[in-house]
Amino acid sequence: MKAKAVKGNWSLRTNKLSFPYVFLVCIFFFLAGFFGFTLFSHSQGDGDGLRPRQRLLDSTNEAEYNLMPVGELGDDSITSIPFQVLSWRPRAVYFPNFATAEQCESIIDVAKDGLKPSTLALRQGETEDNTKGIRTSSGVFVSASEDKTRTLDVIEEKIARATMIPRSHGEAFNILRYEVNQRYNSHYDAFNPAEYGPQKSQRMASFLLYLTDVEEGGETMFPFENGLNMDGNYGYEDCIGLKVKPRQGDGLLFYSLLTNGTIDPVSIVHLFS
Repeated sequence: MKAKAVKGNWSLRTNKLSFPYVFLVCIFFFLAGFFGFTLFSHSQGDGDGLRPRQRLLDSTNEAEYNLMPVGELGDDSITSIPFQVLSWRPRAVYFPNFATAEQCESIIDVAKDGLKPSTLALRQGETEDNTKGIRTSSGVFVSASEDKTRTLDVIEEKIARATMIPRSHGEAFNILRYEVNQRYNSHYDAFNPAEYGPQKSQRMASFLLYLTDVEEGGETMFPFENGLNMDGNYGYEDCIGLKVKPRQGDGLLFYSLLTNGTIDPVSIVHLFS
């Protein structure tokens, strides 16, 4: 499965489309409170990571609703963020047109000079040598506070409201580029303590924002959707299961943990290019 072309003009692309790839930004949210403490507070804003409203998000006409009085950190308007449930096993939610083309191109511009080969969290007994080829993309971590354009700040605020998870529970954005034939083999975004050792915190959910279009390939794939293909014979080359095609500006939220805090066995994910 190959990404043959990227639509839209931006500085890393030539007019002849000689460097086709998929660009996406990923932010991970941690489960806090379940382990008894709060994680990764932002240097700006209040302790919950939610700042006073600055009308950064699209809102519906307040005249249509009889709004309730708000708390100190609440919103004085109704926020409308369209979504589609793609799956309940795993829990995967699609957000069309989550970001504008201009916002996507701004994020790409912020990331382009810092891209380096993506790293891999190693399980017990694994080394960099025996895990080569599992993850072949390039990427860079950028926090919202590092983006002078404030684009990531707006996107992070919107993600917090779409997921109902405070900004203080999120990692920095991981902005990734997948060129032709690059991939991230099947993996869980959460960390199984039996494989990775004791964990002080845990990733509960991931939000992907697709920054480019592609004509072919580039899907995010969930091969075990609804418990299918779990008989041990699955190979990621089979390209089976729930597949989400990249479309510039669209978002994808999926949960790696069940409501009891354990890893959802059907949430395994594979990224193609």
